[in-house]
Amino acid sequence: MSATIDPTAQVSPTASLGRDVSLGAYAIIGDNVTVGDGSVIKHHAILECNTRIGRECVIFPFASIGTDPQDVTFKGEETWVEIGDRNTIREFATINRGTAKGGGTTRLGDDNYLMAYSHVGHDCRIGNKTVIINGATLAGHVEVDDHVVISAHSSVHQFVHIGRNAYIGGYTIVLQDVLPFAKISQVRENYFLYGPNSIGMMRNGISREFINTIKDIFRIIFRSDLNTSQALDRLNQTYPDSEETRIIGEFMQRTRRGILKNFVHK
Repeated sequence: MSATIDPTAQVSPTASLGRDVSLGAYAIIGDNVTVGDGSVIKHHAILECNTRIGRECVIFPFASIGTDPQDVTFKGEETWVEIGDRNTIREFATINRGTAKGGGTTRLGDDNYLMAYSHVGHDCRIGNKTVIINGATLAGHVEVDDHVVISAHSSVHQFVHIGRNAYIGGYTIVLQDVLPFAKISQVRENYFLYGPNSIGMMRNGISREFINTIKDIFRIIFRSDLNTSQALDRLNQTYPDSEETRIIGEFMQRTRRGILKNFVHK
């Protein structure tokens, strides 16, 4: 079946629409936009330019995707947004294109849910099955791994990396990298670590044994007097060749902004 296009929608002649695509009233599909099969672009949504939308995505009213990066050094270079399959992007969410200096592309994987008024800045890399809740904002170059939840009105500093299965509580300002599986929040000037994101991990099929090992690893990293390299050595001694140590160790070794560790423990 061909695309269903409301007569008030505007579609660039250089855009490409897949099978069974639906465009609502006053939707705008700009230059070099591709919309995959079965995707729904609701009324007043904007896909400005150089945007690739995968299959079976739903873009809600007044969402804005593919607009220029909010970077004062941007000079109109050709950059892109690439969005995978089965993503839901709610009202007034914004996703900016990449910058030449950041690789040129902002990317989202599959099965993500971006709630109303959330923002994804230029050159971000978002994995699969993440949830970015109302009003949460990601600055440029942020990396978010699979199964992460970022709660309402939280802000993530540029170049921060949030590891897989992490949970960020509402109104948290994230200034450094967050370890995989961690559950954190901020109250005024204090950060709180609640241990592993156990409920989220179990919902994603992670075993109780794995979760308990992560708890022990967090004790070594966050509740000892060891620095990062010493903590990694202790992990390799305590849990040699384990999947848990490999995931945490690789994440810690590639950090650019340092690991968020300034916690008041609960």
